[in-house]
Amino acid sequence: MSTASTSTLSSVLSALGGSTGIDVTSAVDSILYADRAPERTWQAQQTALASQTTAIHQLNSDSSTLSDQLSLLQGIGSVLNSVSVASSDSSVVSATAADGTTIGNHTVVVTSLATTASWYSAEESSGSATLAAGSFQITSGGTTTTIQVGNGNNTLDQLATAINSQSLGVTASVVTDSNGARLSLVANSSGTAANFTISQASGLTFTQAQTGANAALTVDGVPISSASNTVVGALNGVTLNLASASPNETVNLTLSPDITDITSAVTNFVSAYNSVINDVSTDIAYNATTSTAGPLQADSAAQSFYSDLLAATNYNSGSGTLNTLTSLGINTNSDGTLSLDTSTLASALQSNPSGVAAFFQGTSDSGFAASLTNTLNTYTDPSDGAFTIDLQSISAENQDLNDQINTLETYLSSQQTLLTTQYNNADIAIQQLPQQIKNTDALLGLNQNSNNN
Repeated sequence: MSTASTSTLSSVLSALGGSTGIDVTSAVDSILYADRAPERTWQAQQTALASQTTAIHQLNSDSSTLSDQLSLLQGIGSVLNSVSVASSDSSVVSATAADGTTIGNHTVVVTSLATTASWYSAEESSGSATLAAGSFQITSGGTTTTIQVGNGNNTLDQLATAINSQSLGVTASVVTDSNGARLSLVANSSGTAANFTISQASGLTFTQAQTGANAALTVDGVPISSASNTVVGALNGVTLNLASASPNETVNLTLSPDITDITSAVTNFVSAYNSVINDVSTDIAYNATTSTAGPLQADSAAQSFYSDLLAATNYNSGSGTLNTLTSLGINTNSDGTLSLDTSTLASALQSNPSGVAAFFQGTSDSGFAASLTNTLNTYTDPSDGAFTIDLQSISAENQDLNDQINTLETYLSSQQTLLTTQYNNADIAIQQLPQQIKNTDALLGLNQNSNNN
């Protein structure tokens, strides 16, 4: 009986986890792992939703960048209206032009530059040296003002402060070099009207360094007098910057579209468009060979977005010869991206700059730029755009999955406690089996001996 009982016990212990009893933790974990099968499915769905969310946010970001580039091609302030000015001799005169200035050619002859009136005093040992009493008069703008030397204005430094406090149309300063210090007075602006004189000087002597005079020039043969060497108004929308006088030289100014800036803006648009089309095409792609799909392969909004972007490049303004992207040198590649032929664009800008602007801007911002911007807004509008609605739906689905996971985890927590208690009790019972069998064997042995007697 003892041998049979020991063999039976070994079989039982082996089946329940070995001679040491039950591995409670492993047993409970195995059951809970099986019960978590739905949770693992839900978590995989959440991972997919996270990938979709990231992809949509990237498309929104790409679209925002594209919208920014399109905005530079719209409106009166558009880079398409920028004008550059080339000078045949910028050492004499250069120029800048406001956006939208009429292009064309102009001639300028600079006879003399505008000058700024200035005076200086005789040298003193320093700016702080005490001066002899006296006075002098400053006549500026038809008004004469007497400056007293003494009574608090005893040095060049003090005189400069006193003059500057009176708004006389001049600025006083003390100029110091190896020979000493001098009081310098300079008109606040150039030109004849700002000229001033110093007279009736006693105690100090003054020398006129320069007389204030207007610049003299001709623009397209019309004589112009300007108080400043920055001439505004001689040509509508153009600012002339006079650098030197050259009475016998005719300088040619050529106003033309700013091809460099415009090409840069169009290049940036093409680059931004390509970023969007590349990202969305990757997001919706399906690889049959590897059986892998992009995160938005089943997303109808992303599929529609891709189609609408491709369709947008077929825009035709319906007027003139520059009515398509291709006519401007912007071509569509087989993968949906765009490429820019800068030579074709430059040629279009040189021959018909208003036509290029009209294609992008249209009438009242109804051209290509506005059309594509409206398409983007259909998807990215923060209130009711297709991508906005997509993100809201994904967020709600993710929250539902979170709720299901939390509910299951709450249930499994109680199950873990229950199973642990049950298996611990079973393990204790198993651990007690050997002693119980011994006790049984002993009793059986005792009874057997009794029967034999």
